[in-house]
Parts: sequence; structure tokens; C-alpha cells
Amino acid sequence: MTGTVDLFWIPVGAGDVSPLVRRGSRAYESVVARLQRRPVCDLFHSALVVRTPGTWFVIEMAPVWADRHPCRGVVAEGPVGLPWLGRSRIFRYEVRRWRDGLLQDAEEAVQSPVRLADDEEVARRLLGLVPAVPTYTWGRDEAGTGDMWNSNSLVSWLLVVSGLEVGPLQPPAGGRAPGWSAGLAVARRAARQVPAR
Repeated sequence: MTGTVDLFWIPVGAGDVSPLVRRGSRAYESVVARLQRRPVCDLFHSALVVRTPGTWFVIEMAPVWADRHPCRGVVAEGPVGLPWLGRSRIFRYEVRRWRDGLLQDAEEAVQSPVRLADDEEVARRLLGLVPAVPTYTWGRDEAGTGDMWNSNSLVSWLLVVSGLEVGPLQPPAGGRAPGWSAGLAVARRAARQVPAR
């Protein structure tokens, strides 16, 4: 095995020492479920672990203030909530490509890891694309996809632009991954805009 790509589904609020994230996300999902006239789902966010010979990389989106490790592989940042709020560290997220990194709350991941590739070329291609991810405002639909931009958008965008099959991928049973379709839509839209050779 010279290169692998694994997907992790982590419950929103996992590892949070306070109940704020979990309660807030539950309240959000309750409102959305009522508006959409469907059952309330468990919410998940996703992250990737990519292995190449001799090392691995954790790829995820997280608040800027969540981890101050000096070598956590930050390759991009974006605002949270509203673009102007991003002037404060409190309202910024970062995209990490963390070599030999730590995936927080991996032990709480559900039906994970999901092996997506056993191919070193694919793994290296995906790693090279991480800095190119769009940095839309977290929690907003600036791309006009009908879904918010968040950590799930990062992961689904990377999978599509690196050429991996995402059609059968679903969050764990009874779960939902807000933002997933936003990443798919943005990646596919960009692919359509590339001129044919």
C-alpha cells in the first residue's frame, strides 16, 4: 500500500467540552427538518486522512483558534458567518494539510474510515489540490448552490477535483452532512468551465 485516501464522518460537537456546539447544531437541524417536513437527522462533518509512503496528512477545516500547534499545515483561511467578521480570529476558519497530524475526535467517528483510494498518484494529486480550495464564507451560500459552505464542502470539493468517485458516498445512517452538495456543485461547475483540449 503506497498511497491511500480515507474519509472520516465525525458527529458535529464531538469532543466539545461544553454542550454549546451540540445543542446549537441540534436546534438548527430541528428548525431545518421542520421547514423541510422530514425527520431530524444527526449532523456530521467530514475530514480526510491521506497516506503516502512514510507519512500521512490530515485534511480538514477548523476554527483558527481551535488548535495552536505551530506546524499544523495551514494552507488557506476564510471568514465565518459574514465576510467582514473574518477580520477577527474568532470568526475565521483554516484549511489544514497537516503532515503527521492529529485528527481530533477520530475515535468518535462513525462508520469510519471509509477507504476511497488505494493509489499513490491519486493521494498525491489530492494533496496538491488542497491549497486551491475556494474560501467562501463558512455557513453561507455565496456560490449559489442551495447549500452552505463548510468542512463538508472542502472534502467533497477535493474528492471531485481529484477525480474520485463520490456518487455512492453518504453520511452514516440517519445522518446528514450539510455543505456536502455545495462542494460537489462548485467543483463540477469549475470542471464545466475548463475548455476542452
